[in-house]
Amino acid sequence: MSSVLDPLVEHATEAAVLVDFDGSLSPIVDDPTLAVALPEARDALAALVGGVALVAVVSGRPVAFLRDALGIDGVTCVGQYGLQRWDGTNVVTDPRVEPYLAPVEQIAAAASRELPGVLVERKDGVAVVLHWRQRPELDGRAGAWAVEAVAGTGLELHPARMAVEIRPPVPLDKGDVVEALCDGMTAAAFAGDDSGDLPAFDALDRLRAQGRLEHAVHIGVASSEGPAELMARADVQVDGPAGLAVLLRELGDSISRGPV
Repeated sequence: MSSVLDPLVEHATEAAVLVDFDGSLSPIVDDPTLAVALPEARDALAALVGGVALVAVVSGRPVAFLRDALGIDGVTCVGQYGLQRWDGTNVVTDPRVEPYLAPVEQIAAAASRELPGVLVERKDGVAVVLHWRQRPELDGRAGAWAVEAVAGTGLELHPARMAVEIRPPVPLDKGDVVEALCDGMTAAAFAGDDSGDLPAFDALDRLRAQGRLEHAVHIGVASSEGPAELMARADVQVDGPAGLAVLLRELGDSISRGPV
C-alpha cells in the first residue's frame, strides 16, 4: 500500500474515504444505464465500512441509482453533485431545483425527438445528460443543440466526456459535498477520475489549509480520457477501477491490522 495512505490507517476512527462512481468504481461504458460497479471495487469499499469513520460515494448520478448499484449499508450516498442525498429513509432533493424541473423535462423530451443517435439520460427529472460516445460524429451538432436549448431557461451546461449535462444553476459541486462531509475529520481521501472531481481535491486542500483537516489524500484513477491536471495533482495514482479496488482492499487490510 502507498505510504501516503498511512494517515488513514493511523487515524482510522477519524478518517473519511470518499470515492466517485463512474470511472472510479465502475468502468466507463457507452450506455450509462448499463454501468456496474466492479465487484472487487464494491467489495473493497464495503469492507471499509466500520473501519473508518465515514465511507461515502459522491457522484453526479442520482442517489437512487447509487444505492441500487452498490447495495452497501453504511455508505453515505450523495448524488447529482450534491443536489440529492439519502437521509436514511428517503432521497432528499435540494428544493432550489424545483423551478427548473419543467424546463429540464421539456429539454429532455425535445432532445429525444430532435437528436437521433444521441442517448438522452434523465436524472430523476433534476438534470439531463446528452451522450454521443457511440456517435462521436454528432459532437458539434449535439453541443450546439444544447446551447440553443438552454437559452433563456437559466439552466447551465456542464461539458463532460463525449457528453454534456444540463442542470439547474444551483451553486453546488463535489467540492461542497466533500468539504461538508470531511470537516472535523483528522484524515480524508477522495478518489476520482475526471475534471468534475477536481473540486473535491480543492476542498481537501482548503480544509487542510484552514486547519480543519490534518491529512488529505488525492487519489487519481487513471484512464485514457482522464484530464492531465487531475493526475498531476494526485498523491497516488491507480490504473482504473481495478487499480482502485486493489488500493481500497490494501487500505482495509492495513486498518484491520492496525497502525504499525
